[in-house]
Parts: sequence; structure tokens; C-alpha cells
Amino acid sequence: MAPPMIDPALFDQLKTKIEEDTSVRKELDQIIDELNQHVAYTQGVLSRIHSTPRSKYPVLLGQVEEGIKKEIETVGKLSEFASKYPYYKYNYKWTRMIQDAISTVLLCAWLGGMGSESKPGEVCHLLTLEDIGELFRVPINLKDRDAFHITVEEYLLGLINIIDELSRLAMNSVTLGDNELAVQISSFIKDLHAGFQVLNLKNDILRKRVDSIKYAVKKVEDVVYDLSLRNLIPAKAASE
Repeated sequence: MAPPMIDPALFDQLKTKIEEDTSVRKELDQIIDELNQHVAYTQGVLSRIHSTPRSKYPVLLGQVEEGIKKEIETVGKLSEFASKYPYYKYNYKWTRMIQDAISTVLLCAWLGGMGSESKPGEVCHLLTLEDIGELFRVPINLKDRDAFHITVEEYLLGLINIIDELSRLAMNSVTLGDNELAVQISSFIKDLHAGFQVLNLKNDILRKRVDSIKYAVKKVEDVVYDLSLRNLIPAKAASE
């Protein structure tokens, strides 16, 4: 009798690999769902900045930081599990959620949270990619090994997300009588836009998102221009 043309064990091996992959994806989905819940909560609390005077930011940002702590814990869990498997095989599952988590941290810190040295209600500096990596306790932009990490693209997309949020805050801050904040936001967004212009971006999604920044710049500039026409820009903000 002629030997079989296909080794029967071949499909048994393939079945095992498929089952292993399914198990990995299921575990990843559970962790990512947990992260999504924490990010959604944190974003919900952060959204209150649009109706909260800056004098009350410290209390609000304290609540935001509690949500961020849970984000950090879950990202740590994700990093530990995902690093057991090829990064580029599964990273599409979590990259959007990581961007959103980064956004919550960037915005909270810029508004004066995350242990910044600013006085209550004052905006703070922008956290760097290195700051984000230290905060989440995960590597950044790894090139020497195949493990979970935060990429430059994820950081930049998270940064663009807060530009959209701040352009909205500029208009709402005027409604709350905080014209100085609108001017600060305008200056910050214009500086970011200028910074993005010097980047040689290869990522198509990132390039398209960067193109949208000019609309946020224009929106905030219109707010500040209207304030200037009405002589409503505080002297301190005008001199900056």
C-alpha cells in the first residue's frame, strides 16, 4: 500500500495552533475590554471640564487620576500577557485603546493634574513620550526585542485627540468667563501644529489626522480674535 500523500498529523497540529490562537485572542479581548471600561470612565469624568470653572479643577482631576490609576494597572496586565506573543500579530487589537488612554493622561497633566507643580487651576506642561512610558511602566518604541510597547504613532495620535478636546474647551471656557484659558489653549495648539509640521510622517492615518489640526487651530483663533475685538483678553494672557 502506498503511503498517504498527506501526513494525518498535519491537521491535528493545525487544529492545536488554531485553538491556541483563539485562546490568546480571547484573553486579550478580556483585558482590552477591561481597559476600555476604565478609559471610558476617565473620559467621562474629564468631559466635565467643559462645564467646570478652573478653580474647581483640582477636585475633578483627582477623580480623573483615580481612573488613570486603573488604566495603568490594566495596561500593565496587557503588557505582561501580550509580551509572550509576537507584537505585530495582535497589536491592532489594543492600539486604539492605548491611544485613548494616553490622551486621558496627556489632558489631565496639561490641565494641572498628575502631580504637576502648577497651582490649582493653572495649566501645566505637556508630557513627553518618555513621561508616558514611565507613567504606564512599559517600554516605548521598542526596536531591540519583540514585546509590548507604546509606539511613537500611538503617542502622536493621542496628542491629536487632546487638540480636538482643547479646541472645544476654548469655546466653553469663554462661556464660563475664563478668557485667559482660551488664549492659553490657542497658543498651545498653534505650537503643537508648528511642531507637527516638522515631522516626516510615513503613517497614512497619522498624516490625515495631522491635516485636521489646522481646523482646530482656526476654530480657536476665531475665538481669540473675537475676544480681542471686544477687548476681553486679560493683560497677562495678552503678554504671553
